[in-house]
Amino acid sequence: MNEQEPYQQLMVDHTSNLYSFRWIHRVADIAKDQWNALAMPLATPFFEWDWLHSLEASGSATPRAGWTPCHLTAWKDKELVAIAPLYQKKHSYGEFIFDHDWANVAYQLGIEYYPKLLGMSPFTPAEGYQFLMAPGEDEDELTRQMVSEIDHFCDRHNISGCNFLYVDSVWQQRMERLGFVPWLHHSYVWQNEDYQSFDDYLKAFNANQRRNIKRERKAMSKAGIQMQVLAGEEIPKSHFSLMYEFYSDTCDKFGWWGSKYLTRRFFEQLHSCFRERVVFASAHVDDVKKPIGMSFCLTKGDRLYGRYWGSSHEIDNLHFNACYYSPIEWAIENNIKIFDPGAGGRHKKRRGFPARANYSLHRFYNKRMQDILEGNIDMINRLGSREIEAANQDLPFSFSN
Repeated sequence: MNEQEPYQQLMVDHTSNLYSFRWIHRVADIAKDQWNALAMPLATPFFEWDWLHSLEASGSATPRAGWTPCHLTAWKDKELVAIAPLYQKKHSYGEFIFDHDWANVAYQLGIEYYPKLLGMSPFTPAEGYQFLMAPGEDEDELTRQMVSEIDHFCDRHNISGCNFLYVDSVWQQRMERLGFVPWLHHSYVWQNEDYQSFDDYLKAFNANQRRNIKRERKAMSKAGIQMQVLAGEEIPKSHFSLMYEFYSDTCDKFGWWGSKYLTRRFFEQLHSCFRERVVFASAHVDDVKKPIGMSFCLTKGDRLYGRYWGSSHEIDNLHFNACYYSPIEWAIENNIKIFDPGAGGRHKKRRGFPARANYSLHRFYNKRMQDILEGNIDMINRLGSREIEAANQDLPFSFSN
């Protein structure tokens, strides 16, 4: 199948009394300045034009990869006033909320679970999804009309359900009023408690874990490794291609579960279009400029997001220094308030990242599936809440002794 074929059915316009709606099959169909006028006010960088366009243009988020872009846009006369970044999905990979149990329920009932409609920034388990809206619009009314258009779209194209992942907490309340069902998850997030230095951060831990962190930091100098953090214009072009090598190698180590979604072209594109958002924590041996390991982060405002990492050498504690300690030190120096280091948590909570709730929102268009969702979600969310409580019971902070 030609990759363009799925798009032909998506280009459908619909008009309400006040707004007209248009489905587009790529971010590039909207001018960058128009899109970013709505995306820039968001706390998250993951819905800005350059990030989403790079995912699509690089071959990372495409129909061939199971991500068919079908973004909903809302217009008032000729002015773009809202966008819902959306993708048709024919699998659940790259989402990190693991809805395979729901897919299994549908299978047992003889219901087609795929395709589904998904609102998120591809491969990015970071909180903040919402419809992008121009200031001054009636957000409740425009959201209601956009949801109605999404419902019609899903009905026309036999889509099983609509799902929004890692949603903004304020926007979540508006969507729940429109009938979307919240599903509780959690991530591990560091919060800056007005630390003035890395030593201030260390004081938050009990004595035992404070010694452990100091030992893990000293392990770098003992191994002849210097850590360096570069941001924005400081980053050489070569780092972006090298980051793909590290990312690819890390994914390969985990085999089929490695989730190698991004292409080399994606990383290389970011140098010219998104470098101002990028932060690299790199490890160097002696005076060699080429890093032997790096973590790749993004920043916007007072937020820092850890995304990928890798190394060419297996060195004890390098991961902790590249992914946690060096970014935290940089975050303190640059007045970052929140650091979301990415998926996973086994190592994170021991280094100052407590578990924190986040939510996805769901609607099934099959009544049996919707009834099962609504009938069981309270129990599922109670279990999720207990999991967060359990994860945070043995945090190594001084106040927990």
